Amino acid sequence: MATQSPRCFAAIDFETADYERDSACSLAIVKVIGEEIVSRWVRLIRPPRRQFVFSYLHGIGWKDVENQPNFAELWPEVARQFEGVQFLVAHNASFDKGVMSTCCVKAGIEPPRLPFHGTVQSARKTWGLHPAKLPNVCQFLKIPLEHHKAESDAEACARIYIAALQAEKPVKARRKQPC
Repeated sequence: MATQSPRCFAAIDFETADYERDSACSLAIVKVIGEEIVSRWVRLIRPPRRQFVFSYLHGIGWKDVENQPNFAELWPEVARQFEGVQFLVAHNASFDKGVMSTCCVKAGIEPPRLPFHGTVQSARKTWGLHPAKLPNVCQFLKIPLEHHKAESDAEACARIYIAALQAEKPVKARRKQPC
């Protein structure tokens, strides 16, 4: 019987400069193999416009990113972070997937064809949490969080997904027992 290789996923978090999905100004990727965080990667990104609407949330402004690579220039590094990854995890998966997809399309890059899993859904399904905003889930699980800092949000997301996997283990084991 062949042994199955451990699950490998990447938790991601984007911060954006404005309301447009192409305005990524920060990206963090936390890679997990099995249930262990094996790498953390974070970069600032120069968005296509100088105007920042969300600086009050994440503290990033034009002066922080004006000399940073744009998304297309950063993509080779991002792609390397996704090597060996089976799926992506994000707290609000539709937002991060939308930012990734829009930034890729605008840069002329084929978006990665990796499935996305959302930790909002995991928190609701696993622990019945409502509201399931990132700070609420982190508080429930006692995960440290500096909200709207991409590196902290991505790591929290990875830890939430790992906790959900661990919480499911006893349920899966019970299902295998005969009646």
